[in-house]
Amino acid sequence: MTAAPVIVAARRTAIGTAGRGFARHTVDALAAPVLAAVARAVAPSGLAIDDVVLGNCMGPGGDVARVAALRAGLGEAVPGVTVDRQCGSGLDAVMQAASRVRAGDAALVLAGGAESASTAPHRHWPDSGERYTRAPFAPGGFPDPDMGPAADRLAAVRGISRARQDAWAARSHARAAAAQASGVFEAEIVPVDGVARDDRPRASMDLARLARFAPAFTPASASNARDGARRGGTVTAGNSCGFSDGAAAMAVTAESVALELGLPALRIRAAAVAGGDPALPGLGAAPAARAALARAGMTAADLGFVEITEAFAAQVLAVSDELGLDEELISADGGAIALGHPWGASGAVLLVRLAARMLASDDARAGLAACSIGGGQGVAMIVERAA
Repeated sequence: MTAAPVIVAARRTAIGTAGRGFARHTVDALAAPVLAAVARAVAPSGLAIDDVVLGNCMGPGGDVARVAALRAGLGEAVPGVTVDRQCGSGLDAVMQAASRVRAGDAALVLAGGAESASTAPHRHWPDSGERYTRAPFAPGGFPDPDMGPAADRLAAVRGISRARQDAWAARSHARAAAAQASGVFEAEIVPVDGVARDDRPRASMDLARLARFAPAFTPASASNARDGARRGGTVTAGNSCGFSDGAAAMAVTAESVALELGLPALRIRAAAVAGGDPALPGLGAAPAARAALARAGMTAADLGFVEITEAFAAQVLAVSDELGLDEELISADGGAIALGHPWGASGAVLLVRLAARMLASDDARAGLAACSIGGGQGVAMIVERAA
């Protein structure tokens, strides 16, 4: 039986709001400094880097991982491959790297994800010339909602109120702002051209301020009025993530290598992907997490740390309800609502945050990283501290 692979040297850039600090940084320019930092951390092992696997979903096409690896100075002999599982891409990249290490097909792989919403190219359909902002999540004949309207519908179907969503968003900002102020994020962030601080967390984003936001995707209309009031959707810009730029990466290798380097490590216990209803993509993380827990021989009660992509408060709350999670364990230093959601990088950011939280704690329980994905998919990974 082969040994479980481990994650070491998990790092990320600061997460910037699109059009701000990283406005002129292409996706490879964001990924390269993080890859270089991770490579330096594991260089004393003497191992060659077998591959670079990066998630990306809105970049210019081509092979972002190979371009970033070359830009990072890893050398012409280091290959790269780019993964697209939409906003689960970064987590899927790490899962693929782990599979290679476990199988003995690689000894050291750098994996993660990167996204530049600021520099993502504009695209057009060839027949009509009509601009599109994303590729289809599903073919004709299947539901293919944008994630915002889908989150509104999920909230309605699962009875997740506007008040509960706003409370979660306020929690995310309060915790992220407190963590930022106390220096919690500093060790995991690789500065890029002087940018070393997450742009989005706001301690002032409290319930009173969040209540001022209008529904973003389902406007009020006579058809959804009740008791004489004109009611719209419950998902707002305040209880949703922002468009963001950022990158995250880590080394995936054998536990013996981590011991030799003296680096703290997270063992990858299990991982899974799952498909579900394209009309309710925000639930996708739940079946993936359930499958990963089953493969690890665990239940939700065994978890001590949870990171779920906070694309929308409605999504993370629906997944928490579905799995019966302890909400206090989820994104304890704030999540994507406060930090931002650089799509292709977000799954890897979850692992960076898990590594920081778990390796700084005396709690030996396992951690879960999970993403819900457009089109009705999910990806999840269970990690534990290596001895």
